[in-house]
Amino acid sequence: MIPLQSGLERKEEELAGFKRYLENAHGFALGGNWDYDRGSFDKALDEEHKVWLRIPFEVTRGRLDSDQVSAETNIVIGTPFVLKHLYNEGNDLDASSMLASGLVNQFQAPVDKDADIEPEWVEEAKAQLNKVEEGWRQSR
Repeated sequence: MIPLQSGLERKEEELAGFKRYLENAHGFALGGNWDYDRGSFDKALDEEHKVWLRIPFEVTRGRLDSDQVSAETNIVIGTPFVLKHLYNEGNDLDASSMLASGLVNQFQAPVDKDADIEPEWVEEAKAQLNKVEEGWRQSR
């Protein structure tokens, strides 16, 4: 994980508008690791979905609900970062013994959830973050 400097950090924003902007203009999605008082917006930087730009946030007013984003909910933006997850590729040799478990747990955990990140991905994350910042500034 590599933190990135951002003009968005520590800014308080209305969640619904910021979410709509990130999703529609830049292809981010509300990360699956959200809770009622915190979450993140994630964007895959590579086709394999191993390298991600993440913009974390904390809820300062209201509640986060993935089904319905209220105009009453405000967030404060945290420090964006780029991260890389490495997964096992190919068939799982233990799959036959794990068949019942696989029906419940379909997604494997990363082999390395904080893998080394090549410099070109850090630069790509910075470029994407700059686009987000510039567009947000212009939309206000």
